[in-house]
Amino acid sequence: MASPAPHTTAPTTALAGREFVKLHGLGNDFIVIDGMREPTDMSPELVQRLCDRHFGIGADGVIIVQPGRSEQGDGYMHYFNADGTLAEMCGNGVRCTAKFLVDHQYVPPLATASEFATAPSLTVDTLSGPKRIEYATDTAGALTYATVDMGAPILTPAKVPVNAEANAVVSAQANPTLAGTAYARDVLVPTPWANAVITAVSMGNPHMIWFFDSAEAFEALPTELFAPTASRSTTTVSADTGTPSSDRTLPPEAGSALDYLARLDLNRIGAYLESNVEAFPNKANIEFVVPAADGLHMRVFERGVGETLACGTGACATGVAGALTGRTGRSTDIRLLGGTLHIEWAENGHVLMSGSATESFRGTLEL
Repeated sequence: MASPAPHTTAPTTALAGREFVKLHGLGNDFIVIDGMREPTDMSPELVQRLCDRHFGIGADGVIIVQPGRSEQGDGYMHYFNADGTLAEMCGNGVRCTAKFLVDHQYVPPLATASEFATAPSLTVDTLSGPKRIEYATDTAGALTYATVDMGAPILTPAKVPVNAEANAVVSAQANPTLAGTAYARDVLVPTPWANAVITAVSMGNPHMIWFFDSAEAFEALPTELFAPTASRSTTTVSADTGTPSSDRTLPPEAGSALDYLARLDLNRIGAYLESNVEAFPNKANIEFVVPAADGLHMRVFERGVGETLACGTGACATGVAGALTGRTGRSTDIRLLGGTLHIEWAENGHVLMSGSATESFRGTLEL
């Protein structure tokens, strides 16, 4: 998720009785509250309480959908991480915000996208700027799938930020528009177990991508960081429809790089790296990635949240890092625990993220 930003809060009593919608993007789930008609905000303590999966509703974050702040904005995503920090951007959250605006008819109702020469679109304002979103709907007019223009990645180390020197430049093959831009690649970051080898990319929030190209790369880490068996693996889901394929639950081959990825204890090594402010001044989201024939398989430890089933900005940063390091082209599928996001690093330098947005249930806040 993104870095904390200052905000004001509304009294808890003002939120009692308010309706909410639980939405998710590939399992990255959010409590979404309608703030379009009246001023609405929330204290960090209440965010933590609502996101608690044992004593609250349970979620990776809270989104308050407010009126747009820019001239073109159809709405504004006021997003909190589960720890109560206000965030600048969330890739899965912005797709869910678009779904809320479409499903609640805050944008003019449209037929399915297939009936248009070009897809219908809207703009969601965020603290990191407006995001244009093209979307498709079902026969009832509910948004099912969206492509978000996430803007250009930030690669300059001081702006990511990461405490490292730029040691590589973007090639014309990786991206013709950003060719020549300096960035930090394969930076060694000490941990109690082994050096992490990260490439630093920001999508409005800092991401540190650690590639493991083989099983041998994982074997540099001690066995204490791996569970005996994999409880979950990255899923095989259609990047076009978000529909799981028939082999979604098949475990990876024992001893393979994907097996090691599935068994890695992110609650230890991910948490250590996320909070390493000597290397990452604003903390960071940490992506653990295995390249494969069907795309980049990724697990993520999100700043202010912990491990999540999916991270939109993390998928974007990983797609960029894959192209920067020559592991992928500019278009690739990112396979996460919750499903697949398609990432395209367009020639103009912008990153396009495509994936589903789904409603789980609705309810009323009782505080």
